Amino acid sequence: MSKTAVNKIREFRAEAKFQRSSPQKAKLVLDTIKGMRVEQALNTVHFSTKRMGPVVEKVLRSAIQNATHVSQEQGLDIDVDNLYIRTAVANDGPRMKRIRPAPMGRAFRYQRRLTHIVVTVAEKKPATQVTVVAPEPEAVTKTPVKPVAKKSAAKKAPAKKTAAKKGATKKATTKKAAK
Repeated sequence: MSKTAVNKIREFRAEAKFQRSSPQKAKLVLDTIKGMRVEQALNTVHFSTKRMGPVVEKVLRSAIQNATHVSQEQGLDIDVDNLYIRTAVANDGPRMKRIRPAPMGRAFRYQRRLTHIVVTVAEKKPATQVTVVAPEPEAVTKTPVKPVAKKSAAKKAPAKKTAAKKGATKKATTKKAAK
C-alpha cells in the first residue's frame, strides 16, 4: 500500500472576541469581503461606512500578520499577494441583560449582543496552464447522401357545418312530411 502526499492548503486565522455589536451588523461587513483577495478586502473594509469596518479591518490585518509570522517560523513559502479570505464569520457571544425604565414604575428588559469575529485567510495557488491539443481529424470516407425532400404543408380540413343549418333542414323536412 503506497501513501500519496496530499498538499494541504494552509489556513491562517484571527479572532476578535466580545465585540460590542450584534452579529447581524458584523455579518453585513463580512459578507462583502468573503472570497476576495486580501488587498482588495482591506480597501473595501477601510472605506466602509459601517461601524464594524475598523474592527473587521483590524482582524483581517491580524490574520495576514499571523500568516507571515507562521510562514517564517515554519519555513513555509507563502506569498502575501496570493492570500484570499477563505471564511469570515460573526458568531454569537454572550448577551448582557439590561433594564430600561418604563412608565408607571415598570421596567423593560433588553439584551446587548456581543459577537465573536473569525477571519480565515488561505493562499490561492496560481492556476497552472494546461494546454489541450485537439486530435487531428482522421480521413473520413464519404458516403453518398440522399437529398432530403421537403415536407409539404399540412392541408386544413374543411370546416364542419354549423348546428343551426342542420336544425333548419330538419324542421323543413318535418314540415314537408306533415303536409
